[in-house]
Amino acid sequence: MDHHPRPPGGPGQKIGLWLGLVLFLLLLVVPLDPTNPAASRLAAVATLMATWWVTDAIPLFATALLPLFLYPLFGIMTGGSTAPIYFNSTIVLFIGGFMIALTMEKWNLHKRIALNIIHAVGGGPARIVLGFMIAAAFLSMWISNTATAVMMVPIGLAIVLKIEEGFGVQRSHPFTVSLMLGIAYASSVGGLTTLVGTPPNLSFVRIFAILFPDAPTIAFGQWLVMALPIGVALLITAWLLLTKVFFRTPEDVTVEHDVIVTERAALGSISFEERGVLAVFVTTALLWVFRVDLNVGLFTIPGWSNALPFQGLIDDGTIAIAMASVLFFIPARDRSSGDTRLMGPDIIPRLPWDIVLLFGGGFALAAGFQQTGLAELIGARFELLASLPPFAMILLVCLALTFLTELTSNLATTEMILPILAAVAVTTEINPLLLMIPATLSASCAFMMPVATPPNAIVFGSERLQVSEMARVGIVLNLVGAVVIATVVYFVGTFVFDIDPSVVPDWATSMSRGQEP
Repeated sequence: MDHHPRPPGGPGQKIGLWLGLVLFLLLLVVPLDPTNPAASRLAAVATLMATWWVTDAIPLFATALLPLFLYPLFGIMTGGSTAPIYFNSTIVLFIGGFMIALTMEKWNLHKRIALNIIHAVGGGPARIVLGFMIAAAFLSMWISNTATAVMMVPIGLAIVLKIEEGFGVQRSHPFTVSLMLGIAYASSVGGLTTLVGTPPNLSFVRIFAILFPDAPTIAFGQWLVMALPIGVALLITAWLLLTKVFFRTPEDVTVEHDVIVTERAALGSISFEERGVLAVFVTTALLWVFRVDLNVGLFTIPGWSNALPFQGLIDDGTIAIAMASVLFFIPARDRSSGDTRLMGPDIIPRLPWDIVLLFGGGFALAAGFQQTGLAELIGARFELLASLPPFAMILLVCLALTFLTELTSNLATTEMILPILAAVAVTTEINPLLLMIPATLSASCAFMMPVATPPNAIVFGSERLQVSEMARVGIVLNLVGAVVIATVVYFVGTFVFDIDPSVVPDWATSMSRGQEP
């Protein structure tokens, strides 16, 4: 799940709180490796954080703050070198992207984009579901999956209510369930296709950079070329499962298009403010995608940043903040909101600072793993896996992450698992990207439980479907997702990121220790 709050004070949280403390003290008393005391103490801190993250014992972001005082206290890293880990270029990219997304929502541009896509796809019940899914997937590539679902569900329910009036709740139920689940699944699937689409993707980029400082950085365009085929495959699979396999809408149930027409008419003609935000949004996306050279098979598209006088200094975060800042300068003609510009001072307090802190906690864990050598220590325990073929290892990682994030925060899970997978890859002598990328993508593919992701929870809150209906389709989609991700990463990802599955790259031969991340 993303950062979905659970009701406070459940028995699981109390157990988790004490279990975390007991394990923490146990690992301090019985060190993991007596020859490396710093790594042993880090193992205690990491176990405490993992237990509290999984059980939601205290707020996720509060757990993420622990390294700030536990690292200096237990001699893992100084306070001065721990604190800067919490703010870096990845956080800048997240904040800039989020500022643009919030401005899109403020002027209702996201709703116009969604309604236009749904209207264009049109047609009968199955095509309406497809229209909603394409719209949700496209929006969640750029704005938060939660915001996408929150906006799409009321539009979907308006259509559902209309059909229920005409055909009764029972007859229209298959359409209702497929539409609601379609919105939830598409919101998750769209998010995994871009670096800014979902927090685990950004977390991976930064943790990879911390663990392997000499490795080439992962660029927005590269990720898109690899992840878009995965998103499209999962979207089509989910749509077919929902409308043709599990919930076939009866032949006589037809869907009137007038709800969408009315909603579009209510928006009126596109405003000056929407045009301004749209121009900034499109420019940002293009600058991200074409910043570095893009290898698309038959030819390579040269990146625009190569033409700059100072090369290699601009990253995706630079673009995000530069373009978000532009919105502070464009004047607004509609002054009803009290703002004189497209983006006003109200945006900054609305940024998800809890997620920023959660990122920081994960980055601090990765830095600790690298500094103390704990990653190598854990990796050595997994030497048995070296006998498995790389594809089998990738598939195992996909399945493990997909089902694990059904019950835990996808961001917190990614941050716990990635440093360990990096160490396993180095030990078993395969390219770390071959395990880390599939794990990151799989963390966004939890389709079974309402608590797994905010979009799942939001559509479940519509009270139009049962847990069993979500779980039935979700388990099939989880399994398909694991196979699709493993296959595409193995055959397309290796090409995009220039990975030779049989060769360990120079930058991965030692998870370098003792460097400042």
